Amino acid sequence: MSPATPPYRYVVALGSNRRGRYGSPTQAIAVALEHIGGVRAVSPVIATAPLGPSIRRFANAAAMVETVESPPALLARLKRIERALGRRAGRRWGARAIDLDIVLWSGGQWRRRSLMIPHAAYAARAFVLTPVTAIAPDWRDPRTGRTMRQMSSLVDRRRPST
Repeated sequence: MSPATPPYRYVVALGSNRRGRYGSPTQAIAVALEHIGGVRAVSPVIATAPLGPSIRRFANAAAMVETVESPPALLARLKRIERALGRRAGRRWGARAIDLDIVLWSGGQWRRRSLMIPHAAYAARAFVLTPVTAIAPDWRDPRTGRTMRQMSSLVDRRRPST
C-alpha cells in the first residue's frame, strides 16, 4: 500500500478527564472508539496528570484507524464525535468529556491552516507517545525519521538541571 493512496492509516490520540454522557473518562474513550470505526489497534488506557490548569487526571489512549477519508474529512468527523459525546467549547486544557486528535497518518506530513500532521506537540508529550508506542512502536516520525519507540525514550529522558 502506497502511503498516499487510500485506505489511509492514522494514529488518533484519545483523552478524557471528566464524566460525560457515557460515564467515566475510560468509558468515554470506549464509546469514542465505537463511533470512530475502522480501528485496527488500541493501546491500553493510561492515567496521566493534567496539562495546564485542569485539576482532574486524564485517561489517555491511542488507536490505529484505517479509513479512506482524507485528513480534513477525518478531522471533521472526529470533531462531530467529540460534540456528540459531550465536548463543549471552553478554555484550553480545561476539563473535557473527550478529546480526539490526529497524531500521525500514513501519508507523512499534512500542513494546512486547520490541521497539521504530525500533531504539533505530540513529540514532547509522554501521555501521547506512551500509548502510541504501545500500538505502533516502529512507526517513523516523518520529520525526524525516528521510531515512536525512540521518540518515547527521548521524551522521558531526564535532562540535566542547569
